[in-house]
Amino acid sequence: MRATPIPRQLVDQAIHDFGIQDFAKATIREVKSIAAYAEKESGVEFIKMEMGIPGLPASQIGVNAQIQALKDGIANSYPDIQGNPELKHQASRFVKAFIGVDISAEGCVPTVGSMQGTFASFMLCSQADKRKDTVLFIDPGFPVQKMQLQVMGVKYVTFDVYDYRGDKLAPKLESYLSAGNICAIVYSNPNNPSWVCLNEDELRSIGQLATAYDVIVMEDLAYFAMDFRKSLSQPFQPPYQATVARYTDNYMLMISGSKAFSYAGERIAVTCISNHLFHRHYEALDRRYEGLPFGMVYSTRLLYALSSGTSHSAQYALAAIMKAACDGEYDFRQEVSVYGVRAHKMKEIFCRHGFYVVYDHDLDEPVADGFYFTIGYPGMTSGQLAHELMYYGVSAICLITTGSQQEGLRVCTSFIKDHQYDLLEERMAIFEENNPR
Repeated sequence: MRATPIPRQLVDQAIHDFGIQDFAKATIREVKSIAAYAEKESGVEFIKMEMGIPGLPASQIGVNAQIQALKDGIANSYPDIQGNPELKHQASRFVKAFIGVDISAEGCVPTVGSMQGTFASFMLCSQADKRKDTVLFIDPGFPVQKMQLQVMGVKYVTFDVYDYRGDKLAPKLESYLSAGNICAIVYSNPNNPSWVCLNEDELRSIGQLATAYDVIVMEDLAYFAMDFRKSLSQPFQPPYQATVARYTDNYMLMISGSKAFSYAGERIAVTCISNHLFHRHYEALDRRYEGLPFGMVYSTRLLYALSSGTSHSAQYALAAIMKAACDGEYDFRQEVSVYGVRAHKMKEIFCRHGFYVVYDHDLDEPVADGFYFTIGYPGMTSGQLAHELMYYGVSAICLITTGSQQEGLRVCTSFIKDHQYDLLEERMAIFEENNPR
């Protein structure tokens, strides 16, 4: 056995001191903390792949607009609970320009990041029909969304999409929907963490079933247009971002400023509610909220109760970004395409040293290179692999924490630095020597 870059006893003691009994279930924050401690104590640089934080500068268009808004004095004024009119208008344009569907400005509601958007959406969907009290996740997915439901006391069920792509997806979904208790279907597209992208046929199946069983689809577009296999950067021209919105009226789209525009720190997003759903009345909501339709309950009741609106200046930032993108003056895809380049390089290094990509295909084509990808190693469970990699100064989270049933890890490309490719190559060579297959 060759010596590892980080002393084994240092990592083991840190895991013990943090009280982690099963490293496969360690949270992102726990893995991050252990990596930071081991890096400090050893003096050895870590290659950090656990946190899904943008690794690029924030959009300068947004920064400039936000600064100007603050200079103009809007910080002393409460934002409209339904959102700044200019942002609502530009969000409606953005949906038309890059998704190719029509959603009126009134249905585009700013939220404090998509985290608040999903929280309010979960709450509203679970209240709309007393017979439907359970959320269905097409996993793997963002772990904190399940934490949100835990906080609310709302039930959920999940399945791993790994074995249910293509024609297998609809029967699997219907096996849950037929019980009559599902209020919402949730997934991200591209997917966090697998980076698989549901195609139009799969989305058509989801939409048709959502209509048939009267279920609301919550489509999380946190990684908007980041399927780098397709040219999705030309406004008002196909191809467009794939979406369920073409196949049902029962949908809510979560469009975040965090990743596509690297504007994570200002916590700004827009929930786009279909025109039909926005004006729809549910008997349970009418009784509870004085006869208000779905969309108005979302903004004037739930969002109002949660935060009294969304950061005023950040709304100006997102409005300016979306306007520039729609006008063809800002190619946000070009800025974030570096994530695909990083993923390609990192995959090559890992695969050269015996690793494999867990979610490796979108049906008949290789999965895209992007913000995330997944790796496994023969003969190792998720927990064993994550623990072992810590000895080599490499930190990542286990797929089990995302709802996946596969053994492996999620790799985030956002923080990899140019000099770290050589470091990763050197360390994985030692890893492979110490862990023969």
